[in-house]
Amino acid sequence: MKNFKTKLFVLAAILQAGAFLSADAQYKSFKISVKGDTINVVNKDGIKQGKWVISMPELRGNPGYDEEGMYNKKGEKEGLWRKYTAEGDLLAVENYLHDGKDGLQQYYTFVGNLEREESWRAYNPDAPYDTIAIYGTGSNEIIDYKIVKAETYSVKSGDWRYYDPESGQLLRTEKWERNVLVLPNTNKPVATAPTEKKKPEKTAEMLEWERKNKGKKGAIRDGRTGL
Repeated sequence: MKNFKTKLFVLAAILQAGAFLSADAQYKSFKISVKGDTINVVNKDGIKQGKWVISMPELRGNPGYDEEGMYNKKGEKEGLWRKYTAEGDLLAVENYLHDGKDGLQQYYTFVGNLEREESWRAYNPDAPYDTIAIYGTGSNEIIDYKIVKAETYSVKSGDWRYYDPESGQLLRTEKWERNVLVLPNTNKPVATAPTEKKKPEKTAEMLEWERKNKGKKGAIRDGRTGL
């Protein structure tokens, strides 16, 4: 029985070693997470693959952070990505397509309060051409369209919302179309013309006093009803 267990242990060790040797043949580099998962894979062609956990150090006074998400077979960010503080608090929830931001993006303060929501649109680099709008100078009207060669890129598209991190109150909303701000600050209160302060009506005594003292310097009315 003891020899049988020893053989099983040796067989498991051989299989595990074989798995690592196989991975080493496929990958230029990789890491093993604390859970035993293979992460941060760079394949033999130098392309990032699969799940990645990336640590960014503090830079020019900006705090460091960690981010995690998936790379597709082309080495492009794809799907859900999250950013965390060094303490593990959520900083951002981002969505990617073709290595560009796509859809809803949410950003939080370093104490975990929602600060803003962004909306982006990613373009497919496999499509040979793309049609973009041309806007008039000083206006938001489309005056023409232009066909350009498609590349990997993202544009602001849709509603952007800004919140008070303390109360959660929506402060303002912007609407974007292909990086053009078409509707700024939709939550801004509509300005109203100030109401003119109504002057008090003069009594007969006041009018009589003004008539008698018109042109007299230093004349002061003391509030008495007598003239």
